[in-house]
Amino acid sequence: MAARAFDFTGANGHRLSGRLDVPEGRARAWAIFAHCFTCGKDNLAAVRVGRALAAQGIGVLRFDFAGLGASEGDFAASKFSADVADLIAAAEVMTGEGMAPSLLIGHSMGGAAAIAAAGEIASVRAVATIGAPFSLQVAMHHFGDEALSALERDGEADVHLAGRPFRVGKAMVEELRATDLGAALKALRKPLLIMHAPLDDTVPLAQATRIFTAALHPKSFVTLDDADHLLTRKGDADYVAGIVMAWAARYLDLPQAVPAPRPSEDVLAEETGAGKFQLAISAGGARFLADEPRNVGGLGSGPSPYDLLSSALAACTTMTLRLYADHKGLPVTRIRTAVGHRRETGQAQPDVFTRRIAIEGEIDADQRQRLLEMAERCPVHRTLEKGARFDTVIGEPPAAAEPESAHAADMQVAVDARD
Repeated sequence: MAARAFDFTGANGHRLSGRLDVPEGRARAWAIFAHCFTCGKDNLAAVRVGRALAAQGIGVLRFDFAGLGASEGDFAASKFSADVADLIAAAEVMTGEGMAPSLLIGHSMGGAAAIAAAGEIASVRAVATIGAPFSLQVAMHHFGDEALSALERDGEADVHLAGRPFRVGKAMVEELRATDLGAALKALRKPLLIMHAPLDDTVPLAQATRIFTAALHPKSFVTLDDADHLLTRKGDADYVAGIVMAWAARYLDLPQAVPAPRPSEDVLAEETGAGKFQLAISAGGARFLADEPRNVGGLGSGPSPYDLLSSALAACTTMTLRLYADHKGLPVTRIRTAVGHRRETGQAQPDVFTRRIAIEGEIDADQRQRLLEMAERCPVHRTLEKGARFDTVIGEPPAAAEPESAHAADMQVAVDARD
């Protein structure tokens, strides 16, 4: 499972900071997680639910609403309707990059925003809420009488929510009072999952009851037992993710999950379904993304194929030099290899790899030269220099690969030959 930055422009022109939790293989579906009133994309519930769903094959975008976290904008000037518009904008951007969201998940006030936005997002087929209010004025109960008086008098006031200070504006409060979530629920006409903790002391359970009563079928209600409002316990967040996954599978027509390859298998590149080129790479027990830059139609979410090829040369060079330095007892403390690639048209060998090797340690010029000569003996260098044969057939993974120890053995042969 990998995660990457996913910034986009919101409905009001603000640059909004997002994070995309990407499944290891091809995504089975895409979702958006809308955080609670003053939280953000990196709060515990958003992170844990996003990662847990990604582990089950559902990619999740979580982002900071305007004026919060790393997003642009002024929270004091924000309004509920602006958050709804930003959810719709997020869905449009995801759809444009091949990740149309079919599921909206909203936590607390984000749940209310998800309900209000779902009807405007054609790709959304189901909505899940966690501790969401029916009456948006619930948020104002935590402002305090003094702050509410200041709002009426000055148009703005400082409030403390979840132990943190925020400045809120009168326009926000007026909209919270005027918003009718009941009308949005009756117009939703999409499956709705309502999750709420009976002991929630931020949004009372009665609010969830009102949501359930106002919504049309299909609708489901799940009690979160003794969980707190922010799902601060990991077990509660994992439970929520499991419930969402099981419930959503009925409505999203999820394709069968493909098991991740075992670490002992060879390198596997699999399309994620995001963008034109993004791939999930499994190699040596690690998982990461590969992609192409934005200027050639990719998402810029990972190294390009030639970046990976250069990485192989850089890694092999550094390992070979380390093996040689240790073999000779040279006092080399650190080795760094930078590799670049360019293509010179019209040449018999148009591909050129440039290599810069930095060697730290108390070694003399002759020792440094011998290490430089060893770089050309690394197995990947020799493979690129001599070329290779290819055996390509149609079929399922794995491919026939050399043993994991083969590369290390080749490096040892190179060092021994240098002697």
